[in-house]
Amino acid sequence: MPASPQKTPAALGFRMPAEWEPQAAVWLSWPHNRRTWPGHFRPIPAKFAEIVAAISRFENVRINLARPLQARARSLVLRAGADLARVTFHDHPTNDAWCRDHGPIFVKHRRTGEVAVTDWQHNAWGGKYPPYDLDNTIPPRIARALRLRRFEINRVLEGGSIDVNGAGSLLTTESCLLNPNRNPALSRAGIEQMLRDNLGVRQILWLGDGIVGDDTDGHVDDLTRFFRADGIVTVVERNRRDVNCRVLQENLGRLQDLRTPAGKKFRLVELPMPAAVHCEGQRLPASYANFLVINGAVLMPAFRQPRRDAAAAEILAGCFPGREIVPIDCVELVWGLGTLHCISQQQPA
Repeated sequence: MPASPQKTPAALGFRMPAEWEPQAAVWLSWPHNRRTWPGHFRPIPAKFAEIVAAISRFENVRINLARPLQARARSLVLRAGADLARVTFHDHPTNDAWCRDHGPIFVKHRRTGEVAVTDWQHNAWGGKYPPYDLDNTIPPRIARALRLRRFEINRVLEGGSIDVNGAGSLLTTESCLLNPNRNPALSRAGIEQMLRDNLGVRQILWLGDGIVGDDTDGHVDDLTRFFRADGIVTVVERNRRDVNCRVLQENLGRLQDLRTPAGKKFRLVELPMPAAVHCEGQRLPASYANFLVINGAVLMPAFRQPRRDAAAAEILAGCFPGREIVPIDCVELVWGLGTLHCISQQQPA
């Protein structure tokens, strides 16, 4: 469908729903770029198949993948035990697998319930990983496949750089959205207006820096997430010798100073960090905050640290009562510098 002219999504009555609101599907982009997991790609397709199977227990999974590669992917998904009635492959070629960032950010009309696509520019996190031309075609391809209205936005925004509560508030980081490698012509005020205009939010809540090893310049989905309109869960590091301790304490201090639009404090829940995860001497951005909320469940990254994994699962169970917490081993996946939230994008019902 053609891009909608002029009027912004917010002006037309659209907003970005919270992740815990009902979903029609989760979108993934199947992994095929070996450079994303250099020297460690072999287990990654099977890991994606495991994730597809886990999501398909609860809802539909829609996968971007060029047709010539689909037969092999389908066999892995079948072997992983997915509900194939809930899995659809779309002939959408990609450069990479990070659907959270190159996929569409869906919005929903406040009155009619119409779901639409916001189609932002993707520049591979400030031009770090060319080429990304195919990734930039994913939002319009999905809009055409689903016959959804599309809002074409000539600005850079990645889905992992924001988190919303569906009630007008948005979390993000200065290190990412104010980085001149994204939208250098925009001031802080200009970026805030960009978010208000296109995602239907009113309140922008700023954190500082991201965790070590995060090549996205500090995506908020490795740090801090809403779990309800007035509730925020945030990772903390108690080991003062850990390089993430200071950054996470500074972010926690900012969160303690924030207020809801009604002037009340947010309910803050602290989530532990896993012990440092390394590969070939490189510190990886392993974080329990990179969970994915789906219908009836929360998929949580786990890192083969039984006590910490269990503690994180218990905390998230308290944040999302009534949803099953599904730990997914992400030790191999995080070698690509992202985990469950980074590879996925939810489509609202």
